[in-house]
Amino acid sequence: MKNYYLYLIRHGITQGNLDGKYIGQTDLPLCAEGTSTIRSLTDMEVYPPVQKVYSSPLKRCLETADIIYPDRQLMIVDEIAEMDFGDFEGKKQQDIAELPEYVQWIKGGADACPPNGENYGDFTLRCISGLDVIFSDMMAKDVTRAAVITHGGVITNLLAGYGLPKGRPADFMCGPGEGFEIMLSTFLWQKGPAFEISGRIV
Repeated sequence: MKNYYLYLIRHGITQGNLDGKYIGQTDLPLCAEGTSTIRSLTDMEVYPPVQKVYSSPLKRCLETADIIYPDRQLMIVDEIAEMDFGDFEGKKQQDIAELPEYVQWIKGGADACPPNGENYGDFTLRCISGLDVIFSDMMAKDVTRAAVITHGGVITNLLAGYGLPKGRPADFMCGPGEGFEIMLSTFLWQKGPAFEISGRIV
């Protein structure tokens, strides 16, 4: 049975990240520090060679993909964009920490939702739908090694929800430019969906 390897890589840092703001679907580019860090990691050859790259449609991911894999075929997958934080987009935690709607949201649960944003349950389903789009394309195109340039929330959500061995979301936090290697097989995917977590990147 054929195995398929995916490298889930978080985008480089943006000014919004440095400022401590929620920037889920706010479309910010990499800042100078973000570009420099990704270039340094690329020069250190920490990223595995791949046949194809899949990316979130947001600028920070597309720019990261262009630095790491400039010559690889790229496919945009809308479903792996970051969570929509609604009215909390562009806000710092300390500025909204005492709002009742914020307090309720951070308690968690599938139905927890920022005002005018996306709830956790819908976000989870969107993420796994995006991974299904990617895996289906890999099988159809006979791509056995690929990179996914996406967001910290997407990576954490996928690994905590569908990865083996099981872990807590905190176990799968990763900094800008960092990520994880996962291995997919048709057996585990059809049975779960699930996949094996086989290593870290950086």
